[in-house]
Amino acid sequence: MIREGTIKLVDGNDLTAQETTEIMNEVMSGRATNIETASFLTALQAKGATIEEITACAEVMRKHADAFKGDGDLLEIVGTGGDKSFTFNISTTAAFVAAAGGCRVAKHGNRAATSKSGAADVLEAAGAVIDLDGKQCRKVLDETGFCFLFARSFHKAMKYVAPVRQGLSIPTVFNLLGPLTNPAGATVQVLGVYKEELLEPMARILYNLGVKKGIVAYGMDGMDEISASAPTKICEFSNGRFTTSLIRPEDFGLIRGEKADLIGSTPQENATIMRRILSGEEKGAKRTAIVLNAGAALYADRKAACLAGGIEFAGKILDEKKGLHVLNEYIAATHRV
Repeated sequence: MIREGTIKLVDGNDLTAQETTEIMNEVMSGRATNIETASFLTALQAKGATIEEITACAEVMRKHADAFKGDGDLLEIVGTGGDKSFTFNISTTAAFVAAAGGCRVAKHGNRAATSKSGAADVLEAAGAVIDLDGKQCRKVLDETGFCFLFARSFHKAMKYVAPVRQGLSIPTVFNLLGPLTNPAGATVQVLGVYKEELLEPMARILYNLGVKKGIVAYGMDGMDEISASAPTKICEFSNGRFTTSLIRPEDFGLIRGEKADLIGSTPQENATIMRRILSGEEKGAKRTAIVLNAGAALYADRKAACLAGGIEFAGKILDEKKGLHVLNEYIAATHRV
């Protein structure tokens, strides 16, 4: 099917969900050759992947992932990457604030690809054991309200795709699939995207994948987060309704910072930044970024009635250093399981 599908894409035609599913199953099971996979990914990228095609790709990738069982609603907060902003680990830091506010966070991530420090890198630098299996992650989640699902441990079928992606010099659909393929099947999600055109399509894809309530954000300064240094366009969805709006830090009584103030560095230095924010030592733009993004997560997971309430709650959590407590408990739990 992959050869026929590639020809269809080259001719400028969209694939059906069934066709995409069949092709992705060939790719993720190792039945497609590297040349076939590279040709398919290149043709799909050149045509432009549709919502239906990306949804089908994500569904197949989820089915090929190792299972993770979690009770109730789970929250994911993540960015697509690719914004070339080189910020500190905003979504990872915000995740601990959300967990401290009562969310059950199953954060899915990997080592750095387009940044200096991925979620896996900063958590490892902070002292956590990141290479845990599903049962171990579930135990950590139950004990602390937070767990990290290391993509390399759960998406073993990516071994068939990795050499092809390394050989290609272009982005592919896989650049979008990471945030869409949480092994826990998170039902609440805050997702940052690296370009504005992805805002509503990614929201609709998340909805197609079973996310009950979500917020997709694009910082107008090019950040795949809710920005502390510029307005942010967000697409919020719940119960099949999608609304788009523009928010600014000053809308919530926060001082807008400079993008340069959000720059991170090595995993070790980013781990230090994370601790400084969670301990209440950091008062500038970095704290503002965490309040905004954690606030969105708390609101999405219904821990606050509105976005402003979520942001206020996030600030209180930081003031009380509760996020730092979750971080420390999480690190300790990863060494016990």
